[in-house]
Amino acid sequence: FRRVLFRSKNSFSMASAAGSLQLFALAGIPLVSPGDDLVALILGGLKASDLALQNRDVLVLAQKIVSKSENRYVTLDSVTPSARACQLGTLCNKDARLVEIVLGESRGVVRARRDVLIVEHRLGTVLANAGVDASNVGDEGRVLLLPENPDASCQALRAALKSATGAEVGVVINDSWGRAWRK
Repeated sequence: FRRVLFRSKNSFSMASAAGSLQLFALAGIPLVSPGDDLVALILGGLKASDLALQNRDVLVLAQKIVSKSENRYVTLDSVTPSARACQLGTLCNKDARLVEIVLGESRGVVRARRDVLIVEHRLGTVLANAGVDASNVGDEGRVLLLPENPDASCQALRAALKSATGAEVGVVINDSWGRAWRK
């Protein structure tokens, strides 16, 4: 792949003897809400940035915008914590309702101690709080989960973008949740 397109405020280009890599930030991408058409937003961002998709381009999307568009929100008030979630919540100093959501997204607990809950996510990754996130999601008392099936999300975006543009592109859903061991 020769170009990577992602949502950011800067663009970056790097060349080497083996070829080049260009990174472009798409302009005009709004805050994403449940049900938003990511393909339409991407196409609008490409147009606003005066870019066109080319074969072998790679689009990198933040996990959060995919989760938001897929309405992966859970309201804490809708959750009744289990005894295990209450016990872990006390141990980890976390809301038991949040812990219940984390457990529901997990295969198992890897590490639990004050302020830390590391789990194996149902998709196989090991990360803090199963990627359940309350930051930048709007309403207090609401959290956002990782996409239900990120591979299917990428495949659907690739197919829709090919249909709209004719370009065969790669799609990557990316996030910074690989920092599970920072504490």
